[in-house]
Amino acid sequence: EMASTAAGKQRIPKVAKVKNKAPAEVQITAEQLLREAKERELELLPPPPKQKITDEEELNDYKLRKRKGFEDNIRKNRTVISNWIKYAQWEESLKEVQRARSIYERALDVDHRNITLWLKYAEMEMKSRQVNHARNIWDRAITILPRVNQFWYKYTYMEEMLGNAPGCRQQAWHSFINFELRYKEVDKARSIYERYILFLMMKNWIKYARFEEKHGYIAHGRKVYERAVEFFGEDHLEENLFVSFAKFEEIQKEFERVRVIYKYALDRIPKHQAQELFKYYTMFEKKFGDRRGIEDVIVSKRRFQYEEEVKANPHNYDAWFDYLRLVENDADPDTVREVYERAIANIPPIQEKRHWKRYIYLWINYALYEELEVKFDRCRKLYEKYLEFSPENCTTWIKFAELETILGDMDRARGIFELAIGQPRLDMPEVLWKSYIDFEIEQEEFGNTRNLYKRLLQRTQHVKVWISCAKFELSIEGPDRLQKCRQIFEEANKSMRSCEEKEERLMLLESWSDFEKEFGSDSSMDRVRKLLPEKVKKRRKLTAEDGSDAGWEEYYDYIFPEDAANQPNLKLLAMAKMWKRQQIVEEEEEEEDEEAAEKDPAAEESTSHCDIIQTSIQTSLVVVVFYSAKFIEPNMFRDLNVYNQWLSDDEA
Repeated sequence: EMASTAAGKQRIPKVAKVKNKAPAEVQITAEQLLREAKERELELLPPPPKQKITDEEELNDYKLRKRKGFEDNIRKNRTVISNWIKYAQWEESLKEVQRARSIYERALDVDHRNITLWLKYAEMEMKSRQVNHARNIWDRAITILPRVNQFWYKYTYMEEMLGNAPGCRQQAWHSFINFELRYKEVDKARSIYERYILFLMMKNWIKYARFEEKHGYIAHGRKVYERAVEFFGEDHLEENLFVSFAKFEEIQKEFERVRVIYKYALDRIPKHQAQELFKYYTMFEKKFGDRRGIEDVIVSKRRFQYEEEVKANPHNYDAWFDYLRLVENDADPDTVREVYERAIANIPPIQEKRHWKRYIYLWINYALYEELEVKFDRCRKLYEKYLEFSPENCTTWIKFAELETILGDMDRARGIFELAIGQPRLDMPEVLWKSYIDFEIEQEEFGNTRNLYKRLLQRTQHVKVWISCAKFELSIEGPDRLQKCRQIFEEANKSMRSCEEKEERLMLLESWSDFEKEFGSDSSMDRVRKLLPEKVKKRRKLTAEDGSDAGWEEYYDYIFPEDAANQPNLKLLAMAKMWKRQQIVEEEEEEEDEEAAEKDPAAEESTSHCDIIQTSIQTSLVVVVFYSAKFIEPNMFRDLNVYNQWLSDDEA
């Protein structure tokens, strides 16, 4: 019942009633409808609104949409070249030349015989002023489609516009040669090449040689390379000719010829024009050479580099040093001398020590090199000539003496050292004296060595000289070496009592203490220990530059027991310490007396009298100590820790 009620409620659509069923006066056919629709399409419609791009993100979205559309069209029909060209031209309009180049290359993979595609591709490169890219495209085009005249005309026109008249002529020569080769006319092609190489272009010679190699005429190819080297001379050589020549010989397994070619080229071509040459030479030695060959490549490259540096700045002595080290290891003596002469000819332009110092070492190294070449007379003259010029240079004196030592003339070497130490002005006298002493030690002339130390100590009382002298005596084998070493320390300690530098005096005592710990006895160690100073904190008044009071500062001072100024104070401290030790002993005796008194009453009375006398003595001693305190240095008892430590030392 409910179902019937629901069905009854459904509304039935009304059918439109046609009031006038008579035919229309003007009948419209289907053809007319189609024609009207076509006419409406040709109506002028307003252009779509322009999209204004305001930021980079919108631009990227726009590019993405366009590229997607182009890629979709290409995916639907890859053979329609117009889609590829439109895509590439759109990328070109955005200055995306690399993308456009990629699209053209993809299109050539689809149809490499399409003339329009090659023309559009080359025109794009020419518009972008990419001349080498355009030449590459034209070369490929005329190779793949040699019968298309339009390629030849446009290629030639481009070279003419660039002012490359020989390049224009080459197109015809290449075609002529290729024509003869297609008909197996090798001799005629060779005759064309003989006329072709007269255009004075290096690559024409290389092409001619490769032509001979390709057809198996190895001897002819080698002859072409040799003629090219002779034809262009040393002033117009290029590295690509030698690289090609070397590769040719490498293919023929003529490795020695390859090395000769590379070395010949490197000796004649400037470094900045031989980068590829160095690269291929290194690759060749790594493949076919040994360790020496690789080192020769590196040496040649570095030599070119140093030549460029010294030409740019002849007073760059560091570059000369590096250059000389290089040629000394790998060049003949005449070449080394020639470089040395060139180096020392560049005298410093101004009289400043920092400029002359490097120049001086050029002379020294030159003399050393001559020494190693066994040209000793010439080497002596160099040293003498330089020492006349700069007698204060200790290094030169030392090297001169070393030369005579190598030659075995010890008297001459000793005479040179004597002349050196007698100079009124030296730049490093301590180094010179040490070298002289080491020389005498090496000759085992120990008497001369002691004399040298004695003469040196008359000039300087430096603590290191004393310590070195003591170590020298210790190093000489003998029964009395320890006694002599100890005697040197004794003399040094006495000599340095008046030394203001207390740290140096402390250094001497510490070195002496180390010696006694290793070689001495307990008594000698105790003796040196008693000479060691006490470290005391003091105060001193500071004065500003204008003479005003700047306050006080604390510092550490060393008080040596042997100092005469401190003797009264030290005696007073010794007395105080003795009193303290005696007091301890007396306390122990009192304890023993008390125990004895318990056993003997008569002894107790005697002990009490002794105590009274002892107390009187102690009181007198204390009075003397405090009465004398006003004569003690104010800082003596400021540090109570030092004082207590001093009193606790039983052996002081």
